[in-house]
Amino acid sequence: MTSSFDLPATPARLSDAERDQALRVLRDGVAAGRLSHDTFVRRMELALTARRPDELAALTADLPGRAPESRFARLVLQGVAAASGFPGRLRRAWQAERLPKLLLPLPGTGRPLRIGRDPANGLRLTHETVSRVHAELVHQGGVWVLRDLGSANGTTVNGRRVTSAAVVREGDQVGFGQVAFRLCAP
Repeated sequence: MTSSFDLPATPARLSDAERDQALRVLRDGVAAGRLSHDTFVRRMELALTARRPDELAALTADLPGRAPESRFARLVLQGVAAASGFPGRLRRAWQAERLPKLLLPLPGTGRPLRIGRDPANGLRLTHETVSRVHAELVHQGGVWVLRDLGSANGTTVNGRRVTSAAVVREGDQVGFGQVAFRLCAP
């Protein structure tokens, strides 16, 4: 004897991606002025409690949805993003080549090179944005390490602020306050 059970077909549970897509369409509708804030809040609540895809579809039926991106569209967008960054990269490269060079000391000394406004420093910089004892450069374990010594206007390596210490190498751009250099090997 065989028996078959007929279970009522239940729709698949909503995925987070489907819910996120509906919320994205609702946010775009508010941004475009197609929905009032109150309508947006009510529909968002309904979207978060929806159990079936048709409930979500009803919430966004009067709004234009996003068309899925094609591979070609993604490639075009990536190309535009890469090209739009070009002027900034060109400007940084132009400024980098114009920076004065700071020769790294010979690694055998074992003593750090102190940098600052104080005449006792190994590298004296008289600019007002440089602290009296601003930073130090030391050769440790085969690498150069630049340490900020609590300067008021900061020390940077390639445009990023150094909070305690950073490894530097030839070609890096280092800044002490508003004074910048390009590191070069002796």
